[in-house]
This record gives sequence, structure tokens and C-alpha cells, in this order.
Amino acid sequence: MTDPDELRTVGELGDADGLDDSDGSDGSDRRESFRPAPGEIPTSPGVYRFSDRHGRVLYIGKAKNLRARLANYFQPLRSIPPRTRRMLALAASVDWTVVATDTESLVLEHTWITEFQPPFNVQFKDDKTYPYLAVTLRDEAPRLLITRNEKIRGARYFGPYPKVWALRETTALLQQAFPIRTCNDADYKRAMQSGRPCLAGQIGRCDGPCSGRIGVEEHRHRVEELVGFLNGGDATHLRALQREMRDAAVEQRYEEAARLRDQVTAVEHVMERNSVALPLDADLDVFGLKSDELSAAAHQFIIRGGRIRGERSWIVDVELDDSPSTLLEQVVQSAYEGEREPPPEILVPVLPKGVEALEAALRARRPRGGRVRVRVPERGDKAQLMSRATLNAGEHLLRHRLKRAADITARTDALAELQRALGMSEPPLRIECIDVSHLQGTGVVASLVVFEDGLPAKGAYRKYRIEQTRDDTDSIHQVVARRAAQLNELRERAEQDPEAAIAVGRYRERPQLLIVDGGAPQVAAAHRALSEAGIDDVFLIGVAKRLEELWLPDDPFPVILPRGSEALFLVQRARDEAHRFAITFQRQRRSTALASRLTEVPGLGPKRVRALLKHFGSVTRLRAASAAEIAASPGIGPALAEVVHRHLESLDGPDGGLGGPRGTSTLDAEQPDIEPEGSTS
Repeated sequence: MTDPDELRTVGELGDADGLDDSDGSDGSDRRESFRPAPGEIPTSPGVYRFSDRHGRVLYIGKAKNLRARLANYFQPLRSIPPRTRRMLALAASVDWTVVATDTESLVLEHTWITEFQPPFNVQFKDDKTYPYLAVTLRDEAPRLLITRNEKIRGARYFGPYPKVWALRETTALLQQAFPIRTCNDADYKRAMQSGRPCLAGQIGRCDGPCSGRIGVEEHRHRVEELVGFLNGGDATHLRALQREMRDAAVEQRYEEAARLRDQVTAVEHVMERNSVALPLDADLDVFGLKSDELSAAAHQFIIRGGRIRGERSWIVDVELDDSPSTLLEQVVQSAYEGEREPPPEILVPVLPKGVEALEAALRARRPRGGRVRVRVPERGDKAQLMSRATLNAGEHLLRHRLKRAADITARTDALAELQRALGMSEPPLRIECIDVSHLQGTGVVASLVVFEDGLPAKGAYRKYRIEQTRDDTDSIHQVVARRAAQLNELRERAEQDPEAAIAVGRYRERPQLLIVDGGAPQVAAAHRALSEAGIDDVFLIGVAKRLEELWLPDDPFPVILPRGSEALFLVQRARDEAHRFAITFQRQRRSTALASRLTEVPGLGPKRVRALLKHFGSVTRLRAASAAEIAASPGIGPALAEVVHRHLESLDGPDGGLGGPRGTSTLDAEQPDIEPEGSTS
């Protein structure tokens, strides 16, 4: 049983003793103690586990969509089967691991059910394993067989493979592509002693030395070719099948093409590699890392005997000078504190600083000594497993940020801390943040996002077009001046008609704090705009990205908040959200402008433009496409593709104007200059 410290826990533990699941009310309260927020659960495929308050795994399941599957466990108890209710009555936490495909989730689920023996699982309780392909290399004439026995001496194993039907079909196919021995050991021995072919060889189903048609050395060479193919190092046979399939289809030999198609599918299933299954002698740990400016999440896969036996995730505070290599050095050292013994191989996304010293320190923690190697995987199964660890680290960091943002106590502390640090007369219950986005000085836009009581108020977000500007400070001045004019208009309307002012909406409410993305120059430009509008009751700061310091108007020194403070976390969230919203709007404008300019091409109407953009998926891919690639789009011939390609090249020049200050399309001009979140531009 894995140490409970190695499980990623979502909820706090509760008291499960003596719970009566026939009622349902207590069970509902019990589940609420560890129920994750819907936004925390990814929609990816994965494997999930319910554990009790002692860390014992109660149930393991897999899902194509983790969020949808886990939601079923938090329905009203009367709609949940009795056995599941009993499991939930004992559960104190739920955690999950993200994988890439259903095949990976199936194999990982089976591995963990066999490892943890959860009492509420029915499947795999008979200790069956997935089948392997094995080549008996120790034999004089090796043969290929499907087996569940993982202890055949001298055998080379490939797998495991969950699709047994594909193994059976492909084994027959491999026997045709690489003719080797198929008869059992007794028949082989009898045939070699008597000099007469074995029974399978007499009917043409065995091509070993016992058939009399091949020697031992030539047979060994065929086996080596087969092993190379199964290792994934030689796809020549698969390409040959695909070529034969295409030729048969062109020559209208459809039955043969269908048969070859099925063979290609079977071979591809055999070549399908499972990133959560490594060679049976593999003992290693894999560390993934994801970080932002304040925190980093590390995820560790513990692999013993080629299978994931455990995992851990934890959060690390990020200091100003911490690089990924420095963080990884701290993560790897902390992973083997106490009684934990490092394995011979440790995989990391980047090499830590002083890797030789780190390896020496880890060798000293192995009771029997031995080699410890820290390295970065570049390709193959281990690189895929590294990507899974990094993906899970990102999920853990996202859950940490969401949980921290949703904590009402943390939000209250953040607002109070901001008030104290900035010297405000009241806490900033409404915060507005402005960011500017452009593409090499063209297509300049800005965003305004709103946080109320520390949470995003997305209905109050707005987008700004900036048609003419000199630089970022001028853009900031324009946006703040426009926002200041709206605030003054609100004040005047409120004085004349309070009810009309209320009807204006949440966006017209007055902020206590205005944040601009940038340092002292941007703050000075915003302060000038507020002063010109006569506004002196809105507190203004700028946040500089590199050191995360806060700049105030007319103050030569910035305010430095503690790295782990809730106030800095709130300011960072507002800044990042404004940056995201501005970039999204800027990309929308570029796409709209390109679509508008493409309609100028003769023969290219709105429907063909939409089909063209849909075919390439993005503006960037379309602009990088050649004339031949454009001609492959639906409804676009070679002549029209050449015209489109020349037109796109003309837009790349200095006067192309895609999204530039003077290059806005008529579609842009018809829209108001301030738009709510979700509106088209």
C-alpha cells in the first residue's frame, strides 16, 4: 500500500465512522466535506481514486471525461446505487491522474487495482493481467507467442496490450511478414531429432528450422528483424501494407483493399505504445514541473517494475531568482527526505544546477549504494511519461490557484492587505485593471477587466480599439481618459436622475482601485488622464511584471508586497486576466481584418472566406500556406489559390494594414468602441 502522503488529496478528512447510508442526509453532508469545485476537475481522460480517512484506497475508476464522471458521485443519494453509497459513506477524499488516451487510463486503472486491491472494485479482482507479446530469445529457435506469464526465462516482452483481438490478428500477420517457428517445444524437439518436419510445418503453418526449409542462423536473423519491428524501430512493413492498400484501392480491388486496411489497423494497434507501461525491470521516478510568478507545482510518478506504483503532487513557493533548474533541485531533494530511497534513474524536464553534486547526494541516500542518474528524456516512452507528469503538475497548479481564489477568507485578507500596503482609506471592493495589446506596434487594442470582492465580474469586462497611438503610454492615456469620461458622465447623471444612473449597469459603478499593466511611465500617463478629468477619488497603481512591484503616482520607490501574500496574488490575477482578455481581442481583430480584406479578391465571397479560415484553423496558418496548400481547400482551385496567395503576400508589406492603426476594416468601423465580454468584433 502506498504511503498516504503520496496521494494528492482534494478534500479535508471527515468522520466516516458509524454513518448510516440508508438515510442519505448524513451521506450528503459527508460528501460535501471533500467535494471538489467543478472548475477544479479537468475534462481530460484519466483515473480517479476514492480513499478513506486513513489513506486506504476504496475505489479506482477510469473516465473519458473526469469532470462528467466524478459529477455522478455527487448527485442526490437516492439516485446512487447502494454499493456506491456505502463507498461514499467511508470516503474522505478523491484524487485523480490525467492521461492522454483511454488506452492509458485502462492500463493504469488495471495496474492500480492490482496494486491497491480496493475493496469496492469488482473488475480485475481475479488478478488477471493484460496479455503480452513474447519472443522466446533463449530458445534455439525462438517463437512468438501471446502470454500472460511475465516470468518466462530469457523472453523479450512487448506490451501490455488491452486489445486482445488485435493481438491475435496481428500475431498471425506477423507470422506471415516474419516467418518463424510456431510449433510447441515438444514438436520442435521431436522434428529436429527425427529429421522430419513438425506437424505445423507439414501443413505450411510453421517456418522454423523444424520445417526443413530454413537453417537456425537464418531463422535467428528473422527473429531479430521481428524484434526490431516490435521495438518500433522499423516501420517498413507497415508502410508496405499501406502502400499495397492504396494501390489496391486505385485499381478498384476493393475486397483486397479492405483486407489490407484491417491488417494495417491491427499492426497499428500492436505498434501503439502505452506511455504508462515501461520495461518490467524499469525502476525510476519522473518529475514534472509547472510554475507561474508566485508558485510552482511538482508532480512525481513513482515507477517500480515498469508500472506506476504511486505519485505525489505538492506546491513550491517561487522566489524572484528561482529558475526551473533551481526549483527542480529543491523538488528532487525534498522528494527523498526521511526514509524514501531514490531509484537508479530520475527523469526531469530540465537538468538541475549542479547535477553532479545532486547525483552524489542521492547516491548517499541509497542504503546499498549504487548508481543514481538524473537526466532529461528526449524521445520514446519516457519522454511521453514526462509529458504526463508535466500535465498533472499543471492540473495541480490550476487547482491550487482556483482553491486559493475561491477562499473567501483569503480574498478578505487580500483586500485588507492591499488597503494597508497602499494606504487607502477603504478596502478596494471594486478593482479595475487595464492592459494594452498589439502586434509589433499594429492592431493596438486594450482591455478592462473588473474584480468585485476579489472575484472576476466578467459581465463588466470591456474591450477598446485604439486607432492611432504613439506608444504604450499614449495608449494607456487614451483608455484611462475614456474610462474617466464615463465615470464623470455617471456622476452627472446620478446628480440629475439617480434612478437613471442605477439603470446604466454594473460597469458604470465607480472603482476604488485602478491597476494598469506597467511601471512608472504607464502610471504617470494614467495619472495624467485622471487629473485632466478631475478625478481624485480613484486610487491608481501600476504592476511591473518582472519583479511584481507596485508603482504609485509621484512616488520614486515602488511598494513591494511579500511574495506569498494574498494581496500580491489578487493583483497578479487581475493583471493576468486583463492580459488574456486583451490578447484574445487582438487576435479576433486580426482574424476579422483578414477576412474583410480577403473578400476583396475576385471570386472569393464570404462563404469561401469562412471555409478557407475553417480549413486552416487559424489566420497564422493561412498566411504561412503556399499556393498549392491553399488550392487543397474546399472550393478553391489552383488559379484562385494563386490569386489568394499573392494577395496575402501583399498584406505582409508595410502598407498591408492588417490590424494597424489605419488598417481597420469596415466591419470594425461599424462596431462601438466599447464592447462587453463575449461580443464579436
